[in-house]
Amino acid sequence: MTEEKVRLGGMALGNGVLVHGPRAWACAIRTEDGELKVVAKRKRLRAANVTNPLVRGPARLAEAFSLLPQLKRALPEAKLPFQRPQVVASMVASAVIVNAAKRSSLRPAARELLAAVLSFAPAALALRGGELAEYHGAEHISIGRYEHDEDRPKEHERCGSHLVGPMLVTTAAGNLLAEQAPDRYRRAARLTAGLGAVAASVELFGWMTRHPKHPLARALSKPGYELQHRTGTKEPTPEQLEVAQAALEACLELER
Repeated sequence: MTEEKVRLGGMALGNGVLVHGPRAWACAIRTEDGELKVVAKRKRLRAANVTNPLVRGPARLAEAFSLLPQLKRALPEAKLPFQRPQVVASMVASAVIVNAAKRSSLRPAARELLAAVLSFAPAALALRGGELAEYHGAEHISIGRYEHDEDRPKEHERCGSHLVGPMLVTTAAGNLLAEQAPDRYRRAARLTAGLGAVAASVELFGWMTRHPKHPLARALSKPGYELQHRTGTKEPTPEQLEVAQAALEACLELER
């Protein structure tokens, strides 16, 4: 009897890989002296239990970010993607440029689309530093091998980069609608639009994974695929694959 596969997600770190399932997470890192360290724990917040499509997307993001403080407490040596000074500076610069773009004389649709594109700059920069791209590739290969029982490439069809297309569309559309609100309600409208964009993007992403050959799914996944293919992932070394595999096996041990 074939074993039922656990739905897994992951996150690349500067020196390792985080793998998580519906109920557990595990992280493996390679320390500076070459030691392999692994930690696995049960999840405190489980977005898999959320079925309402309006809150399912934000809940999944909240779950993912809630793992990071636990991870740092369990593995202080872990290097998170956004903790490098260059990335922090990029986040500040991106916020300034986005604010300037929103005040420009561009047409509203072009202005919001440009602002949405610029908001992804820090993430793109984070993927280019250190060994992060190699560990990103290792994460994809290890999870892909587990899911398909065969060798897989460094790109994965459920990579979070595929959210780029849906997020660009839904964020721009939501901000355009928020701008139509009266001045006194505009801040609340922008917040609502932001949450709505996340919820809509996650639901749209789910539809894309179920209908990968649909022309719209292909168009929306194209920006994210190009990001992970050209910038976000690199071929990992055997040592990096060993780290990713250790995280995957430790997570599955708790899930089972």
